[in-house]
Amino acid sequence: MSPSAEPVPAVGLLDVGEAVLEQLLELALRDADADEVTPPLGMTPGWNTDRISWFREFHRAAAAGLDGPAGQKSWAISCDGQLAGSVRLRRTDAEPPGAVGGAGGVVGVGAGGARGGALETGIWLARSFRGRGVGREALRLVKDRAAAAGAAVLVAETTAGNVGALALLKSAGAELVTGAASETDTVPVKGQIQLN
Repeated sequence: MSPSAEPVPAVGLLDVGEAVLEQLLELALRDADADEVTPPLGMTPGWNTDRISWFREFHRAAAAGLDGPAGQKSWAISCDGQLAGSVRLRRTDAEPPGAVGGAGGVVGVGAGGARGGALETGIWLARSFRGRGVGREALRLVKDRAAAAGAAVLVAETTAGNVGALALLKSAGAELVTGAASETDTVPVKGQIQLN
């Protein structure tokens, strides 16, 4: 390694219990825009009580995992011992866990994934952890979890203007498909990563 090379951060995924949830929320409030972390909620822009409530409920529901009622699992991303953001996996099938069928022919299995099907991922990083390889390593870890759950494909959605997310997806080998502009001129981009 040359003296000018950046060290690779030690990145891990942590289950989100109540203590981690509150630390993750504090990080989001301090170092991320609400629009990067939650859907638009409430009457005021930015972090408001509706968005904070949604954040807590999202992670509490995801604690049950892919086979739980929410059909998703979230993890806090740790970087060199500090919380850096969050990543998730979500079922893409419309059927309850363990059912046969579903959208796109996905078949749910008891292991919590879609055997031969797809799982969807999403990630947010606090501003102070961006551009350091943390997202790339977190995506590698969640790809491993998706493959272990039996998924053949990992999908993600972003917008054409999210340069960081597009670079992250490309670095993971994603095939990107750009959609048409919506009423708000947002151009969606869907990424698909083969796991097998």
